[in-house]
Amino acid sequence: MEFRTIVNIPRPTFELEPCERILFVGSCFADNIGKRFEEEKFRAMVNPFGVMYNPVSVLHTVRKVANHTFDTAVFTLGTNHVYVERATGEIVDNCQKRPQREFEERELTVEECAEALREAITLLRQANPKVKVIITISPIRYAKYGYHGSQLSKAVLLLATDKVIKEEGETVYYFPAYEIVNDELRDYRFYKADMLHPNEQAVEYIWEQLVATCFSAEAQRFLEEWRPIKEALAHRPFNPEAAAYQDFIKKTMEKAKMLKLKYPNIELNL
Repeated sequence: MEFRTIVNIPRPTFELEPCERILFVGSCFADNIGKRFEEEKFRAMVNPFGVMYNPVSVLHTVRKVANHTFDTAVFTLGTNHVYVERATGEIVDNCQKRPQREFEERELTVEECAEALREAITLLRQANPKVKVIITISPIRYAKYGYHGSQLSKAVLLLATDKVIKEEGETVYYFPAYEIVNDELRDYRFYKADMLHPNEQAVEYIWEQLVATCFSAEAQRFLEEWRPIKEALAHRPFNPEAAAYQDFIKKTMEKAKMLKLKYPNIELNL
């Protein structure tokens, strides 16, 4: 997809390497990007306990996977709105279709959002002191708050993220997915029919910008080597028993095995 880049995306001080162990936690946008990493054979764990929209719920997931070690974590924040269980005063991640009267909705402050992010980063560092963290704001709008209310919610998340990044230093990086969609694409043809969620074309463009900005040269070479194998494995022939197709599959498997030798951590499941 060719565009004249408007958003100035600074590069992080770190780079993502092939087949890294990456944790994705956040909004449904985290699902979209995380699944792309899975397709490209990164060892990705994507929203293992479901979609988490706010920083406190992101922290809850990190606590639950604290026994795992990750090379990189990606937090995609959607809103500062949370639901508090009246009986316990605890922020819940999912109301589980219980009656609305059992919960109270409120908004996290900038400092509350920042504190949840700090604790999540600290937990990840306990397992791997060199873990890299990418934080982004979901470009998905929340119509239930009204567009102005949605923008105010994003503003709180942006301020909290900026605060944490300035405190944490070079291993925490902000990737501007929100700004790419709103300031560069800026067109409803990049949204799904609900006019709220970015469509596949928009997600693909954000993926391209993420690769160009955050991937090492080695990781980008890996993608180039993996692409023809991925496309070949996805091919569905008219006649699977044909000799030509069987030869095609044999050669593809040989290429995959060679790639496996070069990148032992790749999970091909051949």
